[in-house]
Amino acid sequence: MAINKCIYICAECGYNSSKWMGRCPQCSSWNSFQEEAVTNKGKQNPAIRNEVCPITEIESSVSSRYKTGIQEFDRVLGGGIVRGSLILIGGAPGIGKSTLILQAASLFSSKYGKVLYISGEESPVQIKIRAKRLQVINDELYILSETNLEQIIAHLNRDKYNLVIIDSIQTVRAPGLDGAPGSVSQVKEITNKLMEIAKTEDVPIILIGHVTKEGELAGPRVLEHLVDTVLQFEGERSYSYRLLRAVKNRFGSTNEVGVFEMMDTGMEEVLNPSQLFLEERPVDVSGSVIVPVIEGSRPLLIEVQALVSPAAFSVPQRVSSGVDYKRVTMLIAVLEKKLGINFQAKDVHINITGGFYIDEPALDLGIISAIISSHKDKSLPVNMAAAGEVGLAGEVRAISNISERISELKKLGYTRIIIPKGSMKGLNFDPELDIVGIKSIHELYKIICEVG
Repeated sequence: MAINKCIYICAECGYNSSKWMGRCPQCSSWNSFQEEAVTNKGKQNPAIRNEVCPITEIESSVSSRYKTGIQEFDRVLGGGIVRGSLILIGGAPGIGKSTLILQAASLFSSKYGKVLYISGEESPVQIKIRAKRLQVINDELYILSETNLEQIIAHLNRDKYNLVIIDSIQTVRAPGLDGAPGSVSQVKEITNKLMEIAKTEDVPIILIGHVTKEGELAGPRVLEHLVDTVLQFEGERSYSYRLLRAVKNRFGSTNEVGVFEMMDTGMEEVLNPSQLFLEERPVDVSGSVIVPVIEGSRPLLIEVQALVSPAAFSVPQRVSSGVDYKRVTMLIAVLEKKLGINFQAKDVHINITGGFYIDEPALDLGIISAIISSHKDKSLPVNMAAAGEVGLAGEVRAISNISERISELKKLGYTRIIIPKGSMKGLNFDPELDIVGIKSIHELYKIICEVG
């Protein structure tokens, strides 16, 4: 006999409770619990459907992935779309999620056959207008405007598709369940149904999701736990560049990143982002330095800018764009303590050009170099770059992937490179490069003061 009961699930972290609570004990969010009915059918002994087998006998090949034709997109996925996978891509409104996926769907359909694009936010006419602007009209690309899960499943059962896209998952509703679209019970049921279809029919499904004001995927976190891959589309709307990151990937690395540029004709791949980011760099200006950072598995050259000026108010300002504010204040404190530079009457502004957010320890030496350069009003050599982690004692610590960083710098003409002394081990001598290894910021300060 079936026994019905209710449990309460936190919409933020998925924590279960037998009673309603105002505050979640796991994630500390308020008023996030939602009621969900549970049916207990008792113990059962179902018939065995699938047999166990050794992992060595399971066949796996490169053909289990689909190549979309967009190299940056395939790179982030780990080499392409895996058959039978469930992929979630999120990003701020207007960032270009639907544009990128529509382009990928058109290329996919021209190579592998029928693709179904399901939209709960736009009509087929609106999608056709966007497809014409992007020049991605294809006979094998099918459009459906539907939000009812039962109708969507009926269409998937009637015809065979090689790829299914749902834009967006928060607009789909399961008629047999209570709750608004996007609630815990709705999202959990819908995602489980779609996962079952993806695995049994061996068809990949891409879900497009909304994000919160903080940039995190909206809705219950159970959605991220159920899917195979979570991709995050990042970038400032006032800039044309976009970054595609893998937050979760069961079939590849989460260290990869794809770079795109928003154009009138859609998303264009940026195959050499370093050169593109540095095209507008000013010459003979203090407070500017190049830093080689690692995004995913490849190095990128970014420009760090600093402006040190007399404080306009009694409390000096510390402003950062594209880098962690707390990291900047810590580095300023290290400069004050170890080098004796007084910033108590100075405003300090730090900016990462291009509208990107960089979170890597190797950025420390670049930030300090730019601050000292602006403070001393000394422009650094145009061919100079710096990379290294700085500790609270003012020491410069070794960083990873130093050979790849130096190779990228040399490719674009940066020959004077300041790196940690500990990263010099194992480097091959190159007569074309002037590589300087330092142990502390005192040595960096001396190098900058000797410039010019």
